[in-house]
Amino acid sequence: MSARGKARRRALDILFEAELRGEDPLRILGERVERQEPPVNEYTSTIVEGVARHHVRIDELITTYAEGWTLDRMPAVDRNLLRGGTYELLWMPGVPEGVVISEWVHLAGELSTDESPQFVNGLLARFKQLKPSLTL
Repeated sequence: MSARGKARRRALDILFEAELRGEDPLRILGERVERQEPPVNEYTSTIVEGVARHHVRIDELITTYAEGWTLDRMPAVDRNLLRGGTYELLWMPGVPEGVVISEWVHLAGELSTDESPQFVNGLLARFKQLKPSLTL
């Protein structure tokens, strides 16, 4: 797995843990940075901080475009995969869009249900397509 792939997975771990504990992901991130076991990559911090900063808009987009699914019905890991992928896709223009989608879909395949990779791929691909028209 690439360094950024590991950073994405670590960001997902932090986002998922924060949701399960009902805590601010920035607080969990701060704990991990302080503990340094394992060390937190700067790219991990960027993703977690970006998701926290744009959380309302990201969830609004997911809710709007996830046809037939509410956020509450999605597995928690899928919600957080989509949050990380949506942030990276829409707010990090220097990262190739195809790589972003591929990496988050790969994580979905490793960590979620059999249907999750297709679901994550479809939604992130839709955001890529709509990106020029989305108000961020």
